[in-house]
Amino acid sequence: MLKRNSKNPIITRSDVPDILPHLVDVSSVFNPGAIKFNDKYLLLLRVQNRGRETFILKAESKNGIDFKVDNKIIEFKGIENVKEKIYHIYDARITKIAGEYFIMFAMDMDSGCRLGLAKTNDFDNYEFIGIVSEGDVRNGVLFPEKVNGKYLRFDRPNKVQLEGGPSSGNTIYLSESDNLLNWKTVKPVMSGRFHYWDENIGSGPPPVKTKEGWLHIYHGVATHFASSNIYQAGVAVNNLNDPSIVVSRGKFNILEPRELYELTGQVQNVVFPSGMIVEDYDQEGFATLDSKVLIYYGAADTVVGMAESTVRELIEASKL
Repeated sequence: MLKRNSKNPIITRSDVPDILPHLVDVSSVFNPGAIKFNDKYLLLLRVQNRGRETFILKAESKNGIDFKVDNKIIEFKGIENVKEKIYHIYDARITKIAGEYFIMFAMDMDSGCRLGLAKTNDFDNYEFIGIVSEGDVRNGVLFPEKVNGKYLRFDRPNKVQLEGGPSSGNTIYLSESDNLLNWKTVKPVMSGRFHYWDENIGSGPPPVKTKEGWLHIYHGVATHFASSNIYQAGVAVNNLNDPSIVVSRGKFNILEPRELYELTGQVQNVVFPSGMIVEDYDQEGFATLDSKVLIYYGAADTVVGMAESTVRELIEASKL
């Protein structure tokens, strides 16, 4: 379904510059958020050092393939005011809403995983808005516009403990907010399918608006294999006016671990979609069916891969 780029993996640990004292000969780089900004392709990368500390770095490209990683760690102004200790900030998802760019990310804390939210106008300065979740929750993705007067997001509570791995979940929920800071759970959207490729699930990149509905790429975990959990990517389309309604959801994955860089690494058998750039929109703000789509993903929690498709192909895959 998705065509891997011939240069994959497009970013590896050797592409990350040394940034003293935290990042020297880093261990891995993966799970990027993605956006197009001023005609350039930007990624916000999850970078892990040899102490297994996590940092977010920006990478920039003119063609969406050849990236240069900044030699500066992103700092979120105001996050130092959070009273509880934050161990890791990671897995940034980027959404443009009304001319501003919002970044939602996971924060590992003593009380569990929380969702943090920041914003930027230039991708040089970042303002921390606050912690925007309660309970242990991950994979928060903002919609690019209000729906029925509300800000919306998909998120995934962590209620399942993977054997030998992190906490996960098998249901994606729709949440709403009036101000982007205080959120209320609306209802469940879709759950994992036991015994199949997507037993545990979570949203990937933020949803994309098409005339057929919200295009929603997600990850699924097959947990029923004795050797390991297998992370794959799938596609669904959700109703434009009520995104809790699933219009179509593909029976098959659209990307699974097959290449060596996806099969072996820090965590074997992982493709984890986290960034998506759609090239063309019409005057009403809908992604065009023939638009090229670039999907950026973490591979084996070690490197970054990119795969291509079109809006039309992804929607068709959701109907299989």
